[in-house]
Amino acid sequence: MQLTIDCADPQRMVAFWTGALGYVPEPPPAGHASWRAYWQDMGVPPEELGEDAGETPESIVDPEGRGPRIWFQQVPEPKTVKNRLHLDLKVGGGRDVDIALRVERVTATVERVTAAGATILRIMDEPDMPYYAVVLQDPEGNEFCVV
Repeated sequence: MQLTIDCADPQRMVAFWTGALGYVPEPPPAGHASWRAYWQDMGVPPEELGEDAGETPESIVDPEGRGPRIWFQQVPEPKTVKNRLHLDLKVGGGRDVDIALRVERVTATVERVTAAGATILRIMDEPDMPYYAVVLQDPEGNEFCVV
């Protein structure tokens, strides 16, 4: 399975999301020095590749092989509305974990991803809520949650 995220700057997104998810940049297939070389060997015409396409990774993978591959597809238009799909970074441990510990875990992750370029949109911590979560945006404005 692969998730595709439209963006303006794939390299910026690769750098951000590798740190946020603990993923790694996807290396080019064996026998190829770069993704560009691979795509050229596959017969992709130069005019489709553009100048810099494939010189640096545009996708990330889970080093454990459990999570989906994520490809950052460069598009010309900016993000204009709320995304219909978002990622949840589930770091709190779930409802079986004491709320104070969940808040501590979520806060630590939020501090790490904001230092890497994320922006906090809102904190979900109403007194009557049995959970704690933070809604953020990645460097290109895509929403995600830390729960």
